Amino acid sequence: VKAAREHNIPKDLNKVLENKVMETVSGLYHVKVSVVEMTCSGDADSEGIVSKSVSSHSDLISGVYEGGLKIWECTFDLMDYFSEAEIQFTNKTVLDLGCGAGLLGIVALRGKADKVHFQDYNSTVIDEITLPNVVANCTNQVRSGEDKKASKPPAKRPKKAEDSPDGLNKCRFFSGEWSEVSQLLLSSNKPFSKYDIILTSETIYNPDYYSALHDTLAQLLDKNGRVYLASKVHYFGVGGGIYLFEKFIEERNVFRASIVRTTDQGLQRCIMEMAFK
Repeated sequence: VKAAREHNIPKDLNKVLENKVMETVSGLYHVKVSVVEMTCSGDADSEGIVSKSVSSHSDLISGVYEGGLKIWECTFDLMDYFSEAEIQFTNKTVLDLGCGAGLLGIVALRGKADKVHFQDYNSTVIDEITLPNVVANCTNQVRSGEDKKASKPPAKRPKKAEDSPDGLNKCRFFSGEWSEVSQLLLSSNKPFSKYDIILTSETIYNPDYYSALHDTLAQLLDKNGRVYLASKVHYFGVGGGIYLFEKFIEERNVFRASIVRTTDQGLQRCIMEMAFK
């Protein structure tokens, strides 16, 4: 069991961005992972997931590393869907579950969400990827002068961060297994209100995790809330996929689910919307 913990936002935001190089994708800043792989080799990564992922050439080591160093395709499907369906984040409480780079939560922040919480299985991902990405997108501290027309803007070292950006005050960061994070939130002394919107991308690749994911969504979603889940139709080699998860939901009879978008480019991918029955 991977214990849950909350990651405090350091007072000195420049420490968060130290040795980080930023790139942009879909108008958002994100940490260049190849630089993280160089700076986190050896003892710098307490979980050892960076060196294990690099040495095994694997994006997934079950129960050790759950893919958070990479931005997966379905993240962009979900971001496109927010625009297409005009999903409103204003004043909402949002959870980016299995957040990795945290781009979905960052989009919610930009959409004027009231609170955004980020969760990833690995603490290294939160510290080295998610938190720097949120700081970079919240504090306007990446050098300006970027050529907006360039298809690939140059990588940038961040400038000094502002001291107390408003966006960061809305954020909390958690690592650990889903069931453990639920327990931490629900038993915490800190005030906690259930989520209006839960966003999750490429988290249903392994059927062994379906029960934990389903229970977490049921425990943390507000009674009128919505889950937006992006997934490939089938994950070869791991066995999960959208229709298998849909069947699992039907059997549990807690949520109603509908597939609201299908993309046929490359591997077929879907977006599912879930709400309580």
